[in-house]
Amino acid sequence: MSHPITGRSEATTDDVVVRVEARYVPEQSTPSHRQFLFSYSVTIENRGRTPVKLLTRHWVIKDATGDTQRVEGVGVVGETPTIAPGKSHTYSSFCPLRTEFGTMEGSYGMIRVTSGDTETFRAQIAPFSLRVPTAVN
Repeated sequence: MSHPITGRSEATTDDVVVRVEARYVPEQSTPSHRQFLFSYSVTIENRGRTPVKLLTRHWVIKDATGDTQRVEGVGVVGETPTIAPGKSHTYSSFCPLRTEFGTMEGSYGMIRVTSGDTETFRAQIAPFSLRVPTAVN
């Protein structure tokens, strides 16, 4: 079942574009128990001339009460993808919230291999909203 997009963002860092689209998932949410589930799809596009590899993720998740969670780890959904020049990698994941509205943002720890040297950088994930379509904030 497809749900309307509730939030989206795009950021470009060192020729790496990160686009996100988030959706509310009502059939997996229980509003009476303050449980709201959101899915999000991320596309990471390499517009540079050399391959990049995603090594780590860092998320900052805030709900409507101001409660903030930080999530850090290796890769995304169990993968550390290498993205060739002109190619992209897309994955989907979920975020539960205790409120009808929240935001996510963060960065990916990336590495670029150029002529035997390695260059690390953080690809930014611009803030996007997680919102029950009927919610008012």
